[in-house]
Amino acid sequence: MSLLTLNDISSLRREVRDARRQGKCVGLVPTMGNLHPGHLALVEAARARADVVIASIFVNPLQFGRNEDLDNYPRTLSEDRAALEAAGCDMVFTPTSQMLYPNGLDEQTTIRVPRVSEGLCGARRPGHFEGVATVVAMLFNLVQPDVACFGEKDYQQLAVIRKLVADLHLPIEIIGVPTVRADDGLALSSRNGYLNEAQRAQAPRLYQVLCQARDDLESGRSPDDVLRESLGHLAYGSLKPDYLELRRAGDLGPVTDTTRDAVLLGAVHLGSARLIDNLKVALPR
Repeated sequence: MSLLTLNDISSLRREVRDARRQGKCVGLVPTMGNLHPGHLALVEAARARADVVIASIFVNPLQFGRNEDLDNYPRTLSEDRAALEAAGCDMVFTPTSQMLYPNGLDEQTTIRVPRVSEGLCGARRPGHFEGVATVVAMLFNLVQPDVACFGEKDYQQLAVIRKLVADLHLPIEIIGVPTVRADDGLALSSRNGYLNEAQRAQAPRLYQVLCQARDDLESGRSPDDVLRESLGHLAYGSLKPDYLELRRAGDLGPVTDTTRDAVLLGAVHLGSARLIDNLKVALPR
């Protein structure tokens, strides 16, 4: 079956209703478009769990702050549709901002997910996760999926969505899909397209530093020492470190002496791009 493009809410609801009447399991993959193999891995994960896979493509203005790249964010709908069809996606929902926010952003009801959205990228991008939680909750309401897939590269975002679903008692299974990387380890991201050739050559440094830090932590070295040294190692070439932190894997709270499952999260600025990445860490007893 060819990919069905849904441009309005009524069409989306009609197709979802028809799928439900046939007893089909529905999977959702929310995206902002400019798709790469990381996004298509989400479609593949949804395809393995659902009878009908719906992707959304919407560059959500509510999650962009002042002086961020909303206007310049790449929009490649034609290429994205072809990629989704090849990946086995059944439908793509392509709403406009006016459709989802008819009264404008200033009058939009929003959702704040406390604690897990604070710090890390939440501290650097005020209002970002409020915008993410709001649009994802809206998509959940429109599609009412059985399962929804999100990438582990955006680890804090995934944690926010898990808490959103738990706190609101939504009957949706959230699947975290492992980060897809280039051959040199760089996590795939739409914002990698902002890098020039020299910057792209330096970009894997973030992953390399995370890998070394993970190994040091799992060998029993002091987290304070490892983080201090690793943050210094991130200052390389044109890279400007933003943060490097070790948090509990489940809720992104601070690690303690009893924490075993942790996650190392880092962010750097490189040219006009801000790159993020993370690695899970098994802390020794």
